[in-house]
Amino acid sequence: MALISLEDLEGLDDEQLEDDITDNPEPMEEDDRLLRHWQAVASTHQVSVPPEMTGPIHEMTRNNQQKEQLSFTPVSRHEKMGEVQYEERVYPAGNWACVTRGEELYEQSISMAFMKLMRFICKDNSAGRYLGMTVPVVSHILMMEDGKTFQKDVQTAYFLPAEYQSNPPLPSDPDITIVHQEPIRIVARLFIGTTTEETVTRQIEQLWEIVGVSDDLRRDSYMVAVYDNPGVPGRRNEIWFVRRQL
Repeated sequence: MALISLEDLEGLDDEQLEDDITDNPEPMEEDDRLLRHWQAVASTHQVSVPPEMTGPIHEMTRNNQQKEQLSFTPVSRHEKMGEVQYEERVYPAGNWACVTRGEELYEQSISMAFMKLMRFICKDNSAGRYLGMTVPVVSHILMMEDGKTFQKDVQTAYFLPAEYQSNPPLPSDPDITIVHQEPIRIVARLFIGTTTEETVTRQIEQLWEIVGVSDDLRRDSYMVAVYDNPGVPGRRNEIWFVRRQL
């Protein structure tokens, strides 16, 4: 079995967490209840959460409302009948913690990758402290030669908070690498819901229909940006197309 999905690991909503704390005043009982909750959610995604994730789950839940937004420079916004079709932005250079996995399903790959990143964020690092959550968490998809099928290897990346950009903490897990990414210019379109291979493929097709033919946009790779946790009824995500040159 694979591990819990990217969305499901980000935290519970406030009402759920408050109920857990009220019903379980003892810290150990509260941790157990949080773990059981995530195991139940994970079962709907054909994934599982091991008991050793209890600590990171509790830490992420406790800090769920404190998220640092990745800054960008807006370039343009394209609308149709008052509705935003897509935006173009430039994201600055910076350091990312990255994990690449190649599981049977796209959603399994990002699940296993984010499980590792979650432990890194929650004190499994050379600083020995909780680093803080940044959004979006971005997954980088490479396409097969047919241009329609995902390659198995998917890189999932977490942007290091501002205070760690100049001196990134070292990960304890050798599968995590700190990568300095140069500035990128992207075309972004919002979509709401889950991020499975099926839904992401549909979003890629829809954005191509909107932007039309463009030699400046890469067709061999795409990015998926995830912002919200599963407690949000309409989860915010974006599909990103990457400009070949800045």
